[in-house]
Formats: sequence, structure tokens, C-alpha cells
Amino acid sequence: MPLHLAGLFSPRRGRRRAAGARTALALAVLPFLMMLIVTVVEAVTGPEKGFLPLLAVGPAFASLTGGVRRTLIVGLTALVLAVALAAYNDLEMTRTYVTGGSIAGVTAASALATVGRRRREKELASMRSVAEVAQRVLLRPVPRRAAHMRMAVSYTSAMAAAHIGGDLYEVVNAAAGVRVIVGDVQGKGLEAVETAALVLGAFREAAHDEKDLQGVSARLEKALNRRLSGEEFVTAVLAEANPDETTITLLNYGHPAPLVIRANGEIEWAEPEDHVPPLGLAALGPEGPVPYSVSFEPGDQILLYTDGVVEARDQWGAFYPLGDRVSLLKDDDPEAALEALRRDLIAHIDGPPKDDAAMLLLRCREPVTGLAADGTSQV
Repeated sequence: MPLHLAGLFSPRRGRRRAAGARTALALAVLPFLMMLIVTVVEAVTGPEKGFLPLLAVGPAFASLTGGVRRTLIVGLTALVLAVALAAYNDLEMTRTYVTGGSIAGVTAASALATVGRRRREKELASMRSVAEVAQRVLLRPVPRRAAHMRMAVSYTSAMAAAHIGGDLYEVVNAAAGVRVIVGDVQGKGLEAVETAALVLGAFREAAHDEKDLQGVSARLEKALNRRLSGEEFVTAVLAEANPDETTITLLNYGHPAPLVIRANGEIEWAEPEDHVPPLGLAALGPEGPVPYSVSFEPGDQILLYTDGVVEARDQWGAFYPLGDRVSLLKDDDPEAALEALRRDLIAHIDGPPKDDAAMLLLRCREPVTGLAADGTSQV
């Protein structure tokens, strides 16, 4: 399975489905269990206690799961039990009619509620399906190798009620070198996805046309200003790596600082000298960020990520300690290394993610001299 889709089809998501199946089974049994309890109590205590009308609890709970037919079967079962108990206790006809009418009314209301619930479930399933397809089309797999780098990407989707996020990433092999973007659109849902698509489209085009990263970011700002209302923004890190150099150039627009892991295991945060507003907020000033360079030599790694990683909390509210987890990136295969980190992140959360989390790992290997026309290595 491609690593960039791992968040949509993870083992933990499978376990959540199993837990959901157990819950559905419990809800399916609940109406019959409640009617059984009422029947036993009514038969033991007699008609004086007046437990018989509680049989209507059965069809009331029936609307929680299943279809209309099942709800009607539960209601009919409750009605039959009411008549049988009334005959067993020699209950007067008036009380029998009142109990039967209550059960019939609750059953009808539950059937209508079931129709509405099934309709909403179908709509939500359709939204989730469209959301997943949109996310996969928008975020394409990155190349495993580009120039002097090996790379891997991971995307863990929160997918809360079909609200897909606006985390984005892209790698482009350009004449000036390999150009990368990792960003996070403010907000969620289809509007965020639309903004992410706008940013990625502008980046894919500008990365080939512009001579430097500042030109690329200017094109992104221009594209966003044509669409955003002034209250929306996109945090992003742009990077450029050339196989002829031992550095990587970065531009940071209000985004979490990339994590650099040296060949000897030391780490550093590639913080910019000055912090500037995210993309889409250029009017607030100051002018765009100044490019800064970070040493990037064979054996070094750079992890670009979104705030869904470092802001992920465990059950006690503690943030994910990304800097303490760099040892998980020691695997020779970048995809396997990043998958180990992603699994550790999910284990830290120990539940459904509250926010999407994207990670892009760049690993420097020995410089190469022969490049294809598109900038990829011929080695």
C-alpha cells in the first residue's frame, strides 16, 4: 500500500471498525434484552406495579440500529408480549388497550426516526467516499528518488465526519533543483481542499518557471490573493535542493520549523531568522521571508511536517515529542522509517486523530552527476 494513503487504511482504523461492529451488535440485542427484562419483572411482580407499559422501550431502542423492517418486528414483538402478559395477569381491557396504543405509537415514531437515520447514514457515506477520492487525487505519491535525495511521504487523515483537511505536499524536479512544498490550509472540509488544490496547482507550475524560491512563493501569494477573503491563510515551507550543493534552501511562511537529523544522529530545528505571516496574509506585512540555507550532506535527513504532528496530544494532553522520536527514522528505507514514525504518532494519540498529519522525509545520499531531462537520477 502506498505510504501516503496509510492513514486511510491503517490497522488502527481496522480495529476501530471491529469495535464499531461490536457496538452495533450490542445495540441490535438491546431492544430484545430490555423487553425480556420487563417481561420477567412484570410476570414476577404482577400487574400492581405497572411495569407493562415499559415494553415500549424495546421499539424505542430499535431505531438506534437496523432498518424499518427490524423496528416494526421489535414493535410487533413488544405488542405480542403485552397482550400475553395482560392475559396472564388477567389485566382489564382498558389498561391493555392503553399499553398497546403506547407501544404502537412508539413503534411508529421509531420507524420514522429509522428512515431519517438511514438517509443521513447514506449521505455521510457518500460524502466520505467523495472526500477520500478527492484527497487521493489531490495528493499524488512523491518520487522515491530525485537527484541526490531519497524521500517518502505519509498522510494520516482525521476524516472526522467526512471533513478532510487541507494539509498538502508536493515534490517537483525542476531545472534549478528539486523543489518541495509542505503546507497546511486554515480550516477543513471541501473549502480547505479547494484552497490546497489552488496552492498545489500554482506550485507545480511556478516550480518549473521561476528561477528561485522567492519567485515561486510570489506566484503562490498571487494565486491565493485572487481567491482568499483575507481571513484565510496557508502556512507553508518551501525547499530547494541542488545536487551540486551541500545545502538546502528554505522559505518558511508561519509553518513549524523542519527537523534536521544529521548523519551522526544529532538534531536541529531549521528555524528561520524572522517569522512572517502565512501565505495569503501578505497585506499584514512584513514582506515575504528571506531564504535561509541549512547544511544538507550525505546521510542527513530533513523532516517537513504539518502541525497535526507536533500538536497531537495523548490522553493526558501531552504533545507528541517529535524531537525525541528521531531514532525511529534509522531504517535504511525512507518509507519504512517514516511508517515507523507514523505508527508511533498514532500510538501516542491512542484514538482517532483530531487533525490531519502530513510528513515528508528528505534523505540526502551521495551526489550524482548523471541526471535525466526531468531531473531524476539515472543511477
